[in-house]
Amino acid sequence: MKKIVSFLAIALLFATTITKAQTAVDFYGMDCNGTMHNMFSELDAGKAVILHFYMPSCGSCPPPAQKIQSMANNILSSHPGTITAYAFPFENVTTCAYSSTWVSSNGLSLYSPMDSGASQVAYYGGFGMPTIVLLGGTNHRVMFSTQAFSTSDTTIMRDSILALLGVSPSAVNDISETIQGVNLFPNPANHQLSIQIELSQQTNLLIDMIDITGRQIAVISDEKVSKGVHTKFYNTEALSNGIYSLRIKTNDKMVIKKLEVAH
Repeated sequence: MKKIVSFLAIALLFATTITKAQTAVDFYGMDCNGTMHNMFSELDAGKAVILHFYMPSCGSCPPPAQKIQSMANNILSSHPGTITAYAFPFENVTTCAYSSTWVSSNGLSLYSPMDSGASQVAYYGGFGMPTIVLLGGTNHRVMFSTQAFSTSDTTIMRDSILALLGVSPSAVNDISETIQGVNLFPNPANHQLSIQIELSQQTNLLIDMIDITGRQIAVISDEKVSKGVHTKFYNTEALSNGIYSLRIKTNDKMVIKKLEVAH
């Protein structure tokens, strides 16, 4: 059985106390096909990394992996080599033979089969199956994670990956059922950015900003808000000139708007 060697093995002894990791934990080692991997090297190369933790004989674990694979393959068709995915059992007793069969029998060719996933899933606060984690950026950030996958999560993951790659998809400005409109002004921004959002219902609203490497620059709003028009402000004076992505996430979708800063 091939084992994962963690650079943070000591820290992982205490991982069960972590409920929401903000950054990735590195690993290197062979997958069950005999291929060596170093996750931080993949992130530093600009790739997005998907971790799918499953429970053997879990009927609800393969469908999310299949939906995510379909989404990822659409991106890879135009941006090859930009996404890596791993399928980990949630414990350390599942053999490589089982993991390889789990991947192949469920048609999950995107995923490298792994064994011994207990330390990894504990670090990311999982144990609800499947636990899904999306990593990206040279700062090794956790861009998305869930233990209760829904179809809308595929869109959120897609938009996060495209933002990491600096791509503006044709659907990136699609309006969700909750978000009726988003306006940024001025754009390009010099001193202060105004963000106006019209919501059709009460929702949890998260607004943050990332740079072209996928590094989070700021959290502008993280609160429960009412139906109606809301305006948020952000001072851009400290930002370097360039292109940034503003992510507006509600209960049902994440919309990404491109922002140019020009002093």
